[in-house]
Amino acid sequence: MTQLTVEQCRAARALVDWSQARLGAKAQVSEGTVRDFEKSKRVPAGDMLVAMRSALELAGVAFLSDGETIHGGPGVRLKTSTAPRTPIQDGEAGIIQNSEM
Repeated sequence: MTQLTVEQCRAARALVDWSQARLGAKAQVSEGTVRDFEKSKRVPAGDMLVAMRSALELAGVAFLSDGETIHGGPGVRLKTSTAPRTPIQDGEAGIIQNSEM
């Protein structure tokens, strides 16, 4: 398994329409870990990177290594033409706007 890059993480989240909070919840890491990684503020421990990548792979993302395509470096794509959209589960992290409780 190749190292997850910042660019791959952001692109993979965009492909499956996940927020940083959702990736954090699915990978069982904090939203701050995802945010700081994507802003290149810090590199999470190896097991956290593996968990983030695994969560994205389960959501339908395929990771491409450097040199795996004719043009370009490491990248991402969907495993199928349409990735499954999983609904947000009860208790899963996320932002609620204009909540009047």
